[in-house]
Amino acid sequence: MFYVYILYSKKCGKHYIGQTKDVERRLVHHNKALNRFTKKCLPWELLFYISKESRTEALQLEKKLKNLSVTRLQEFIEKYRMVR
Repeated sequence: MFYVYILYSKKCGKHYIGQTKDVERRLVHHNKALNRFTKKCLPWELLFYISKESRTEALQLEKKLKNLSVTRLQEFIEKYRMVR
């Protein structure tokens, strides 16, 4: 099982979208400043995650989400938060 997750930084007002096999471990990784991109905007909070059967499916969804505007991303989160 793979997960696509969305993080949010209040400090920078930015979202970060990624995929992983272990969401909690990944969140800790981001908040320990171990990721070059996310270390500037600590702390990160987990807004949303969704499971996918394969890494291929997770990567496809990650790519689609990264191409959404902030408004469309927020709409996606609200729509699918209830479905998880």
